Amino acid sequence: MRNAFIGFAVLTILVIVMLSLYISPSYWWSFVLVGPILLIGFYDYFQKKRAITRNFPVLGRSRFAAEWLRPKIQQYFIESDTDGKPFSRIHRNIVYQRAKKELDTAPFGTQLDVYDEGYEWISHSINALDAHTLEEHPRILVGNEYCKEKYSASVFNVSAMSFGSLSKNAVMALNGGASIGEFAHNTGEGGISEYHDRHNGDLIYQIGTGYFGCRTKDGNFSEELFVKRTSAKNVKMIEIKLSQGAKPGHGGILPAKKATPEIAAIRNIEPYKDVLSPPFHRAFDTPMGLIKFIKKCQDLSGKPVGFKLCVGQKSEFIAICKAMLETGIKPDFIAVDGGEGGTGAAPLEFSNSVGMPFKEGLTFVYNALVGFNIKKDIKLFAAGKVVSAFHIFRAIALGADACYSARAMMMAVGCIQALECNHNTCPTGVATQNPALMKGLNVEDKKFRVANYHHETVKGFVELMAAAGISDPDEINRSHVHKRITTNRSQRYDQIYPYIPEGSLLDPESIPRKWREDMAIADPHSFKPKFQSVYIAED
Repeated sequence: MRNAFIGFAVLTILVIVMLSLYISPSYWWSFVLVGPILLIGFYDYFQKKRAITRNFPVLGRSRFAAEWLRPKIQQYFIESDTDGKPFSRIHRNIVYQRAKKELDTAPFGTQLDVYDEGYEWISHSINALDAHTLEEHPRILVGNEYCKEKYSASVFNVSAMSFGSLSKNAVMALNGGASIGEFAHNTGEGGISEYHDRHNGDLIYQIGTGYFGCRTKDGNFSEELFVKRTSAKNVKMIEIKLSQGAKPGHGGILPAKKATPEIAAIRNIEPYKDVLSPPFHRAFDTPMGLIKFIKKCQDLSGKPVGFKLCVGQKSEFIAICKAMLETGIKPDFIAVDGGEGGTGAAPLEFSNSVGMPFKEGLTFVYNALVGFNIKKDIKLFAAGKVVSAFHIFRAIALGADACYSARAMMMAVGCIQALECNHNTCPTGVATQNPALMKGLNVEDKKFRVANYHHETVKGFVELMAAAGISDPDEINRSHVHKRITTNRSQRYDQIYPYIPEGSLLDPESIPRKWREDMAIADPHSFKPKFQSVYIAED
């Protein structure tokens, strides 16, 4: 009753003001200011969708302004340098400073609490090396013995982001940076656009469940279009996406209004028609089917072919490894994404609560490949909030051969973590298709910033290796990284994430106890477990 009275009082005041305008014509000009407020007040009072504005006409709208301002105020005035989510200001600043080639050193010591649970560090060596004597840009050779066109990949590359999620200017800046810095640019599942080709940077062509760019009219895989697309010289590798960290197990739909003629031509779809990307692949539905599909792509392209996944049920990945052994077919690489991965838009439940986090996923995949004695034939790429040289070092210590980064590369292009990727209102023109916003992103400037960020971060990684007395990334292992467990106790990564013996999964007698359940139910002919699992207690 009280709220209704306040609302009525506001309306009464507005009516009185309007009557005074009628009585005193000399003040009619003020109607320009008061009139709109009166109309908004009447609309708010009689509408039925929003209780707060119906009870408090006009005044209630201040809530929406506060909601819009809150994240800006939080980021710039409230949160500390170490608190920001998903990336702290410390990590954002290191990207910006390196991209601009500004001073990226820190004064007066670390801001991190080194006795806080979760703090991590590298064990250095008294017999450290001179970083200037080491390889300036470490690379890995991807491609097994049957691969016709092996690829020498950087240890640090641009992770999967599609044109459509990113603006054309952002795509061109990323590819231009990749061309300058000689690292790879993953296209994302949206296909290869003219903007990916503009600067001739190395591409990793990602194929998702929609098979965009190599898709038949009914949504299946097209061998003919695949060959045509992958024959381009700048396409260096092919990545089959099984799942991504931000929303594993979730499909998507491209609404008809977004299927513009330009997007339709890139993705080989019909313009202005809804296009479904299911949560599963039509080209295969078993581990054996996946492995045979990989072999088909290897034969058709002659280039390294791998797959990307966020680990879910362990038995499914073990089943894929069993299929590799049974067929003798192996992917050239596997990309492991962490459940903390980002995307332009994802259901909150999937973003927060689905998928194995980066460290657990990477160590599990590495151990599985070692346990089946096939790691030597397969390179591992890792993605999961990789921003700094330490993050690259940590990922390689856990088992990766090289790393991907998406959001850090976006920051190098100009992203300010405004968290508006899903609204098409990105203020820096990175994650938007609004021409008025994307025009602010200067490709000629930003491509050099991407290259600078990559160069300085890889340089930092080499310096970390030198400090640890390591001359080659292959020498990095889990014992080099420590993590604080409690205030007075820390452990090495090899203690937190133990290795398993090479080949131990090949002999039933040598299978580690924690692996027995998943090994028993993993079936190379089906992603479904062989039988209902039975928990095996630890010793």
